[in-house]
Amino acid sequence: MAVSCQTVISLVEKYAPKRLALEQDNIGLQLGQPAQQVEKLFLSLDLKSEVLNEAVAFNADMLVVHHTPFFKPLKHLRSDLPTGKLISEIIRNDMALYTAHTNLDAAWGGVSDILAQKLNLQDVRTLSDSRQQKLYKLVVFIPREYTQRVHEAICSAGAGWIGNYSDCSFRLDGMGTFRPLAGAQPFIGHEGELEQVGETRLETIVPDEKISGVIKAMLHAHPYEEVAYDLYPLANEGKTAGLGRIGRLPHALTLAEFIAVVKEKLAVSSLRYCGDIHKQIEKVAVCGGSGAAYIAQAAFFGAHVFLTADVKYHEAQDALAANLALVDAGHFATEQPVISVLADFLHAELVEKGVEVAVSQSCTDPFCFDKG
Repeated sequence: MAVSCQTVISLVEKYAPKRLALEQDNIGLQLGQPAQQVEKLFLSLDLKSEVLNEAVAFNADMLVVHHTPFFKPLKHLRSDLPTGKLISEIIRNDMALYTAHTNLDAAWGGVSDILAQKLNLQDVRTLSDSRQQKLYKLVVFIPREYTQRVHEAICSAGAGWIGNYSDCSFRLDGMGTFRPLAGAQPFIGHEGELEQVGETRLETIVPDEKISGVIKAMLHAHPYEEVAYDLYPLANEGKTAGLGRIGRLPHALTLAEFIAVVKEKLAVSSLRYCGDIHKQIEKVAVCGGSGAAYIAQAAFFGAHVFLTADVKYHEAQDALAANLALVDAGHFATEQPVISVLADFLHAELVEKGVEVAVSQSCTDPFCFDKG
């Protein structure tokens, strides 16, 4: 069995919507075509020769990676150079290549969210709100005996969520009128005759990224040939998403104890830090990958420590000046955990369709640490 490449794309973008990506980012389908068939799916944080060899041995039809080889425009595609050779091999093996980068960083369940979960942070919120979810009100008129059927269909497609509550709606009974004209094939009534039908006005809320699927599900479940419905943009604030997270530890730790927890949870033997080793840590900011740009936000929101990667000398000085401890656990270690989580999600969605999902075992941290 197999699914289309587009089916995989839709699932990845369900997990990490494209709208969350930074404007300058290059995400989405990089090589291949949406219609090609996928029986074996391979995931990796990075794409390098060892990873591609693994994918070829797995007979992968599609690669999903976090870091794309196309982040910067290519001036040439020479197969005697590393990037060109890599891309040539992907094409030669007829693989599709998809990248989820800053959208996967920002998503709930994404890179920084998984870091926050690993540290068991509580009362978690975004560190930098980059995208506000847009909400819409869907109103549809349904013959009363079909109301529950339509309600279940649209809620299953993603409508009706308000905070921690699902299947939220409002219903009002009334009378609908219509006259089928020539060529119509009415579910109720006869051509040329004015009909009056007891109907239910069903209202619910829909996030922008779910609209297409919800409308499709509604039309499929609704018995009418022509469905009367309205879609209104709302001023209500939807869920925010962005880079980084901030929350609280279940109980306070010293910086030394916090570092030990980070080493254990991220499976790293060495890391860099700055700050008083005896400092009490309770409020924690995290940003997987290169997050030094958010040092100011972490300090502003009162974080005691900021866990991130790729911190430069003067950035560390800025953090200390703001009384913010820093823990730099490395780019790989702070981003790699999300790959297995995304793979588990895709496996659960695709297992009944017979698609195999695998995660690279050769994608490792390029840095080694001299322990003396």
